[in-house]
Amino acid sequence: MADSAKERVLVTGGAGGIGAAIVAQQRGLGREVIVIDKQPGGIVADLGVAAQVETALAEALVGGPIHRLVNNVGYIRVANLEELDIDDALRTYEINVLAAMRCAKALLPGMREAGFGRIVNIASRAALGKAGRSAYSGSKAGIIGVTRTWALELGQHGITVNAVSPGPIRTAMFEAANPAGEPRTQQIIDAIPVKRVGEPDDISAAVGFLLDERGFITGQNLNVCGGMTIGAVPL
Repeated sequence: MADSAKERVLVTGGAGGIGAAIVAQQRGLGREVIVIDKQPGGIVADLGVAAQVETALAEALVGGPIHRLVNNVGYIRVANLEELDIDDALRTYEINVLAAMRCAKALLPGMREAGFGRIVNIASRAALGKAGRSAYSGSKAGIIGVTRTWALELGQHGITVNAVSPGPIRTAMFEAANPAGEPRTQQIIDAIPVKRVGEPDDISAAVGFLLDERGFITGQNLNVCGGMTIGAVPL
C-alpha cells in the first residue's frame, strides 16, 4: 500500500482547544484530517449520542480507510460525590470512553488490512485522582485501561495504542473549571514544577510523536503535565 494511503487522520473534538492544535499539527504534515465535533468545522455530531457517532464514522470512512486516530473529545462537570448527577456521569463516560471505543472499532478493519495503525487516546492527569472529578477522573482512568488492553490485542497487527495525559492546559474547558484569579487556580499553577499552565501545542507535539512512532511504543501513558505528576503538593 502506498504511503499516501496512510495519511488520513481522524480527530474527535478537533474544533477547538487541544483538538484544534492536534488538527493543525497534522495538517502541517500534509495529512488529510477528518474532524468529528459537536461544533462546526468538520463532521458535526454529538459524541455522546451513539447513533450520531455511528453516522459520523460512516461519513468519515467514505473517503477510504483511516489509519491514525486521536480520541481527543472530552467532557467534564465539576461536582463532589454528594452533588454528582448520575445522568451527567453517564454522559461523561459515553463521551470520554465509549465514543473512543466506537471510533477505534470502526477504523480497526482498515488498520488491520494495512498492517498499520496508530491510536492515541487523550486521558488526563486527573486519572490519578482530583477532588470534584468523580466521573471525569474515573472515565480518564478507564481510557488508560483500554489503551493498555488494546495495545495487547492489536500489536500483532502493526497497530500501536498509547495515551497522553495532559496536566493543566490553557483551554476553554480548563478555564471554565478553574476560573482565572481564584485561589484554587493559583494553587494549581504554584504546584506545577515548570511554573506555568501548559498550552495546547504542548499536547499536540506529544500526540504527533506517538502518531509517527516506529511501532515499538505501545500501551503507554505519557503525562504531559509540566512535572505535576511528580510534584510535592497533591491537588
